[in-house]
Amino acid sequence: MSDIPAPEKFRAEAADWLASAARPRQASGAWGTGDDSVAVFENWSEEEEREHTERIRAWEMTRYDAGWGALSWPEEFGGRGLPVFYEQLYRQEEAAFDVPRRTEIFPVTQQLVAPAIRIWGTPEQQGRWIRPMLRTDQLACQLFSETEAGSDLAAVRTRAVRDGDNWVLDGHKVWTSGATVASWGVAVCRTDPDVRKHAGITVFMVPMDAPGVTIRPIRQMTGGTSFNEVYLDGVVVPDTDRLGPIGEGWRVTLTVLAAERLDSGSLGLDNADRAIELARHLPRPLTGHEQNLAADLYVRTLVQRVIGLRVTAALVSGREPGAEASVGKLYATETMRRTSDLVLQLLGPRLVADTGEWGTFAWTEQLLGAPGYSIAGGTDEIQRTILSERVLGLPKEPSR
Repeated sequence: MSDIPAPEKFRAEAADWLASAARPRQASGAWGTGDDSVAVFENWSEEEEREHTERIRAWEMTRYDAGWGALSWPEEFGGRGLPVFYEQLYRQEEAAFDVPRRTEIFPVTQQLVAPAIRIWGTPEQQGRWIRPMLRTDQLACQLFSETEAGSDLAAVRTRAVRDGDNWVLDGHKVWTSGATVASWGVAVCRTDPDVRKHAGITVFMVPMDAPGVTIRPIRQMTGGTSFNEVYLDGVVVPDTDRLGPIGEGWRVTLTVLAAERLDSGSLGLDNADRAIELARHLPRPLTGHEQNLAADLYVRTLVQRVIGLRVTAALVSGREPGAEASVGKLYATETMRRTSDLVLQLLGPRLVADTGEWGTFAWTEQLLGAPGYSIAGGTDEIQRTILSERVLGLPKEPSR
C-alpha cells in the first residue's frame, strides 16, 4: 500500500499530466454555449461513428501508454494496481480538459469484455486480448440478444456446431452497439440443444470481419442507428477462440452481464449532472417540488457512483460480482427516469418546440433514449428476479 499515492497527490499528478497532453476546456464551454447534446444513443452515420471512434481510440492509447489507463489493473496488464476509486478521481480531473467523450464500445471493451477474459480466459487468451483491449488497439461488442429470446438470454438459438478444431456458428443477433467498429464480438451460442437451456451454452470470441458476418444498422425513433443486427452465416471460429469451458457459457455470460451492470456506476450520470445544472441556471425561481426533485437527483448521483465502485472492485479483483450489480443497474435506470422527470418539470412546453434555444429541445433525446436502458443489460424485471432469488432466497421460477 506504500506505493499508492494519497488521493490529493494522485489528483495533482493527473492534472499535471493532463495539462501536458490535452487542452483545458475553453470558457466557451460555460453554461449556455457549446454542444448541448444529451443524447443517450448517438445519432451518427457509420462514417461519423468510425471518425469519432478513431479520435477516442487515439486518446485512450495516449493515456494508457503514459500510465493513466487501466489504473486499477495489475502491472502485468499495463495497469498500476491502484484502488478502483482512483479511476473516478482521474475522471474528475479529466473532465476539465477537452478530450473525446467515450462512446459505448469503449466501456464495453475495457470494463465488460476484458474483465471477463481475465476471469474465464486461458493464459494465452489473456495475453492475446487483455492488453490490446485495455489500450483499445482492439474493440469488442456483445453478440447476446436475439429476437426470439427477448429478455430470456438463456433461450438463445444461435447454434455453434463442433467441426474438428473449429466451430461453425449460425444465427442472428440484435441490438448490438458498436458492431461496425468492433474487432471482436462476444457471441453467446447454443452448443447442446438436448440439455436444460442454461447448461447447453458456450461463448465464443468472433472476429467481426470474418466471412459470414453481416452487420445491418437498426434505425431508432431518435433518428440514429446506434444499434445493429448481426447475422452469423456459417462463421468458422477456432476452438482456441472459445471463452470458458464448453457448456459453461451461461456463467461466462453472467460475468459479462454483471460487468455491464457495473457500468451503471456511470450510466446516465453525465445527463443527471447536466439536469442539475439546468436547475441551477433556470431563469426563474424553482418551485418547492422542483427543488425536491433536483436535490433527490443530486443525492442519487453520489450514491450511484459508490454502487459502481463496489461492483468495479469485485471485477478488478477477479471475482464474479454478486447481486450488487443488479442493484446498481436498477438504481441507474431509475436515475435516468428521474433525470427525465426533473427536465420535464423545469422546461415544460419549451422542451417540445425546436426553437433553436440552447439546452431545451435537445433534451428530447434523453427522454426518448432513457427508457431503452430499462431493457439493456437485462430488464428491470430480470434484475428484480435475480435479487429475489440471490438475496431474499425466494424459489426460482421452474425452467420451461
